[in-house]
Amino acid sequence: MKYLLFAILMVLSISTRLVGQNNINGAWLQQDNTVQTVLIIQSAYFSVTTYDAANKKFLQTWGGSYNKAGNTLSATVEFNSADKTQVGKKQNFEVAVDNNILSSNILQENKEWRLMDNNNGPLAGLWVITAREQNETMNKMTPGDRKTIKILSATRFQWAAINSVTGDFFGTGGGNYTFQNGVYTENIEFFSRDSTRVGKSLSFNGSVNGNEWDHSGKSSKGDPVHEIWTRLP
Repeated sequence: MKYLLFAILMVLSISTRLVGQNNINGAWLQQDNTVQTVLIIQSAYFSVTTYDAANKKFLQTWGGSYNKAGNTLSATVEFNSADKTQVGKKQNFEVAVDNNILSSNILQENKEWRLMDNNNGPLAGLWVITAREQNETMNKMTPGDRKTIKILSATRFQWAAINSVTGDFFGTGGGNYTFQNGVYTENIEFFSRDSTRVGKSLSFNGSVNGNEWDHSGKSSKGDPVHEIWTRLP
């Protein structure tokens, strides 16, 4: 009996380890001196952003939707700040996780990425803006080819304004965040349109009701903001 119990525990241990190794969701970091590349992966969407926070320099971002089969990630590019001709193209990458290290050729050559967080948080996911207050009225917004998205892990955020059909890229920003007691705070580490915003922190009132995120406060310019974001499947 004790040998049977031991065998069951061994199988459970191996299964748990394999599940962990197959889970790529979360935020991953690859660093070269002061240049950082952050990879945020959700269940069907990802973003890759390279920037130099120390020198307040945004370099590049790209990302899109994907399917994963085994260790192969098949991606469809939806935005690329450096080359709009890449939008709509399909690319395959290899990904493997072992002991909180992700190995992947997503940067064209195989590199190791360090786990930044395990994706365990109420805001983790892909969001799209669906309403914004103007003149004290909430105006609904229907996402189309042109849209503003936010992809968040447990501790990292990035927004991007894109057109996933024409390939036009309008801007992005991101960094790390906290969400505690109804207060959402962004700490900006990169901003494509205005490097002076890097290093600033912005706090908003926030609440999540199902797949809707109510978000209100003031922008980095000091303008009032009240938005509704909807989580995508």
